[in-house]
Amino acid sequence: MSEIRVTLGNDHAGFDLKLALLEYLQAKGFAVEDVGSYDKSPVDYPDYAVKVAKSVQAGARGILLCGSGIGASVAANKIPGIRAGLAHDSYSAHQGVEHDDMNILVLGARVVGVELAKDLSMAYLEARFTGADRHRRRLKKIVQLEENVRDHSTS
Repeated sequence: MSEIRVTLGNDHAGFDLKLALLEYLQAKGFAVEDVGSYDKSPVDYPDYAVKVAKSVQAGARGILLCGSGIGASVAANKIPGIRAGLAHDSYSAHQGVEHDDMNILVLGARVVGVELAKDLSMAYLEARFTGADRHRRRLKKIVQLEENVRDHSTS
């Protein structure tokens, strides 16, 4: 597993769960980068979504945590090339990678417990994009949507 670089990011609500995942993933042999936050002081989740996204753009897999997971998902998905998915079950955590090439797993720290978060993280990190024609076709359409938005925003 150590060939996979994992970047963890969180807001204040996700701090405790992030610490548990950090320890767990390091024990599993993953190279883990923690981009904060580093305590429970109130912070804004979009700031950490950007930090995780930049690391993902450089080749890492990301895990992002906030209270519900919704805000962090919304923020991360505004960044080109990011396909962040909120998961509360292991099927979604691996299927998001296999079918949609999800590159950031988002977890709601007030929704999932530590053991489930560990299971979801492993389902996500062990999954691989299938590359099936239908999945590539759909992914190409998502990339085209991003390009269309960029083209319209610069006109």
